[in-house]
Amino acid sequence: MSGTTELDRLSANAIRILAIDGVQKANSGHPGLPLGIADVAYVLWSRFMSHNPADPQWPNRDRFVLSAGHGSMLIYALLHLTGYDVTLDDLKQFRQVGSKTPGHPEYHDTPGVETTTGPLGQGIATAVGMALAERWLATTFNRPGASLVDHHTYVLCGDGDLMEGISHEAASLAGHLKLGKLVLLYDSNNISLVGPTSLSFSENIAERFSSYGWQVATVDGHNIPAVAQAIAEAKDDAERPSIIICQTHIGFGSPKQDSHTSHGEPLGAANVVKTKETLGWPTTPDFFVPSEVYDHMRAALEVGGTRQREWEATLAHYKASYPELAAQWDRMFAKALPDNWPETLPVFPADPKAKGTRMASGDILNAIAASIPQLLGGSADLHSSDQTYLKGYASIAPDDFSGRNVHYGVREHAMGAALNGMALHGGVIPYGGTFFVFCDYLRPAIRLAALMKLQVVYVFTHDSIGVGEDGPTHQPVEHLASLRIIPNLVVFRAGDANESAIGWRVALERRDGPTALIFTRQNVPTLDRTVLAPAEGALRGGYILRAVENPQVILIGTGSELSLALEAGDILAAKGVAAQVVSLPSWELFEAQDKSYRDSVLPPELTARVSVEAGVSIGWDRYVGPRGAVVGLNRFGASGPAPELFKKFGITAENVAEVALQVIG
Repeated sequence: MSGTTELDRLSANAIRILAIDGVQKANSGHPGLPLGIADVAYVLWSRFMSHNPADPQWPNRDRFVLSAGHGSMLIYALLHLTGYDVTLDDLKQFRQVGSKTPGHPEYHDTPGVETTTGPLGQGIATAVGMALAERWLATTFNRPGASLVDHHTYVLCGDGDLMEGISHEAASLAGHLKLGKLVLLYDSNNISLVGPTSLSFSENIAERFSSYGWQVATVDGHNIPAVAQAIAEAKDDAERPSIIICQTHIGFGSPKQDSHTSHGEPLGAANVVKTKETLGWPTTPDFFVPSEVYDHMRAALEVGGTRQREWEATLAHYKASYPELAAQWDRMFAKALPDNWPETLPVFPADPKAKGTRMASGDILNAIAASIPQLLGGSADLHSSDQTYLKGYASIAPDDFSGRNVHYGVREHAMGAALNGMALHGGVIPYGGTFFVFCDYLRPAIRLAALMKLQVVYVFTHDSIGVGEDGPTHQPVEHLASLRIIPNLVVFRAGDANESAIGWRVALERRDGPTALIFTRQNVPTLDRTVLAPAEGALRGGYILRAVENPQVILIGTGSELSLALEAGDILAAKGVAAQVVSLPSWELFEAQDKSYRDSVLPPELTARVSVEAGVSIGWDRYVGPRGAVVGLNRFGASGPAPELFKKFGITAENVAEVALQVIG
């Protein structure tokens, strides 16, 4: 390591030693990556990262994403050494229940961890979202002599990250958008979990990223001056995202160096000792760090504190010079909505013909956009179909980020992770749209949004066999059930235009998790709320839409089938049967209500119940009970006009009424 000082060497090795001691004490973990990439991580964190360990939420900090999340002891060692609230005792509790140092980095659990990582490739795409948010906010707020937003997003990834398809999607998008403040540090060690990468991976990474429009550098990852020069050159290129291919030795300094056996298991006590001896480190005590390393690395507290105070002075000047923009800044980063914002939600008059709820959603978005400037969204090349385009606002383009419409291209998975990154960055409420059937493509990102409790909004349209002629490949039948089982995700399937407005209200007022709004392609009636219950009842997830005296059966509907439930109620009324109709657009919101409310909507003593929804029936037993029945679709759809398909599969008002009569018996 030519040009490397003794303090550099000690500091990098301190990262290595803390990592291998933590893994060994837990008897579980991944020592290979921290040993191999420690020099690169040291250079980044000691010479380039702009952050304040005393305030991990400082808005203008650089973001660091460990996409190769299995190497989590690396980031825990860095956080500890630079002065975050991560103690040696926390490192000693690595992978233990309730600790600040879980097996993979978890957002909320550890100060300084910017995002949950572990599923490979997700961190790269999440970082693209962070960089996108940074540039959009900079364009929105920065003024001459007063830059509130000016920071970089750094990502550390491994071979596995670049094998995952999401990395291709995300890197392509980042290159197209010229996200010049995104820097990817690639730990290229030619080793994967089961052996050499040559078993499955032989592409030319430099050429791949060059074709995406990235700046590319290749360095010896153990040559500290070379790494520093490459990072400096990456920062100097404002037009292109950068990848630095860091050629390293996995398990550096250990008896398992360059072996896949160092990837995912402790070195073993004897090998830990040998590694320390090789690195010139005391073999006892464990978790030893020289005082000069602490003095050196914890300079981040003083430097970061100074930078934050300078930024706060800039903010104070900004507030005096641009009070309206400053007030908007405060609201956006506080996730605040205008007090009267629900008044901007359109109220749709009754209309038996009406339109698809996707169209209503588009009307709603455009009605509220001006009052909620932090709404930033787009679509996976479908905005003319899923109605996610904000009219009157430009599209974000490589050389102009002043718009509010993001074109993600046909990259659903990258879109989902980018939405997470935007939400994590702060200042933005991101939304993204696609056909409901394609939610499968971004499901891993949805799961992480739910896990991290992020305010992300998904607009999923074309929600059933109502898609029609496009056939079963485009007709979601199992997707409602599959999303409803994800913890902390609110799924809202609107029954008409006014319930669609309530769905958007839920999504924008919710702060503790993502919301999936499910809309139809086909037209559905806008219900007459002068004779039916107000749509505001949907705020509670379920409500009595039409009450009757002495009901004999409850009909429960969602989405386009809600109007079928009402029609079925009319058919039953003509036969002298009293049917009460319940709208249940969101199971999650309904389950969050107290028992007395739930029992008022679905009285336990009234056990004759029928649900109708154009999807699989799994889960509906909780609402219809042992005496009830489900009118659903436990098979794939077919190609043909939507009305004919509903008849073919028995999802009609007549069939619902007939099933209700059977349930009443």
